[in-house]
Amino acid sequence: MPTSTLSFRQQRNVVPLPYRQVSVQPYAGPMTEAAISAHLLGREAYRRTNFIVLHRGNVEASELAIVSIARTDDEALFSPITAVEVLALPDTSVFAKDPQTDCANRSALAELAHRCGVGADRTLVVWGLYDHINFIHHPDPLVLRVVEVAPPEPPKLFNLVKHVLSYADLPPIRVELERIELVELARQIPAKEYLVPCRSGGLDQLGAHVSFLDERPAQRRDWVLVGCERSLQFHRHYYGDEPPRVEMCPRQIAGQRGQPTLLKCCLLEFDIERDGQVMVVPWGTDLVMVEHALRQLFKEDNHAR
Repeated sequence: MPTSTLSFRQQRNVVPLPYRQVSVQPYAGPMTEAAISAHLLGREAYRRTNFIVLHRGNVEASELAIVSIARTDDEALFSPITAVEVLALPDTSVFAKDPQTDCANRSALAELAHRCGVGADRTLVVWGLYDHINFIHHPDPLVLRVVEVAPPEPPKLFNLVKHVLSYADLPPIRVELERIELVELARQIPAKEYLVPCRSGGLDQLGAHVSFLDERPAQRRDWVLVGCERSLQFHRHYYGDEPPRVEMCPRQIAGQRGQPTLLKCCLLEFDIERDGQVMVVPWGTDLVMVEHALRQLFKEDNHAR
């Protein structure tokens, strides 16, 4: 049976997956739509080849064109090319070699496109991890804001999101970190001693004694609590009072947001919540919860749009 009708040229975030759909071939003719179509029409193509990157000269320093093709038959091992759609010519094609970029990962390709300054009017061809080649056509990734406290370093939720995007089948997403610096928060109320929820490197920068709420200090001291509502509840239970406190809850600090945002809150323990464009996960969240939150936040977005 014949392959489907071509319609990729105007779409955004086109990333062929699996990338074995992409064939990289040398080409010596003129880099025009007419010449490329004449060159490819009627030639046989492998049944898994749906896109071709044509290069004139060395791949790394050549002119590139990216095309999608249709064949007469998807079952035969090889069949003639019946349609050609030119997605990009040399003036809108950019090449990048980056051994750390996974060509099977939409978000990784989108992030590299951002670093290379390739916007939604161009196509990035990537020679990446394992020496494989793929492309992202008209990169226009979704942007996710992660609001997270630091230390620890790297901020945990930000790291979990990057990990999820390394394997999950999600649209291209570029992650922006909005750091909440605990040291800067604590300094809002200068004190000789601070009480923080748990041990974390970097708090020695406070220049004051630091105690840890999860260790339940035996003696109530004259400290400032750097913590959220849950920490305050613990303090009431342990010591029967409320100390001076600096709020550190990302949910409280972030407030209402009009863009996709992910943050965590201690008042959640087992579930995630959505509040408009904000997804909230528990403080002790894991990869499964983070992936579920991202799917809820971006479930209406297609990979190519």
